[in-house]
Amino acid sequence: MKKIILGVVFAFVSVVVSAQEKNKKMSFEVDGKCVMCKERIEQAVLGVKGVKYASWDIPTHELSLIVDERKTNAMKIKTAIVAVGHDTKELKATEEVYDKIHPCCKYREDNTDDSGKH
Repeated sequence: MKKIILGVVFAFVSVVVSAQEKNKKMSFEVDGKCVMCKERIEQAVLGVKGVKYASWDIPTHELSLIVDERKTNAMKIKTAIVAVGHDTKELKATEEVYDKIHPCCKYREDNTDDSGKH
């Protein structure tokens, strides 16, 4: 009987531990300038399977995420970000994609306004 109870407890603990591992917080810097950038970045990231929450902060350029690591990883997320025209420290958007973003979002040329009032 003790072995059965111990087995049930072990199985329960294993399920709880694996459930805790699936939701991981992460954050990293993403270049951008305004509210349009925020919407573009968050929409791109939320389109990645496994991303449960995304919030990009305009003044700090920090992207905060909650992800299921069983379904995605930081490089998949960063690949989605550069695909819509925004740079990270590891990956840079191509000139072709960057040139398509709105003129007020051109963070490479002008970093004078990070107020988000666009």
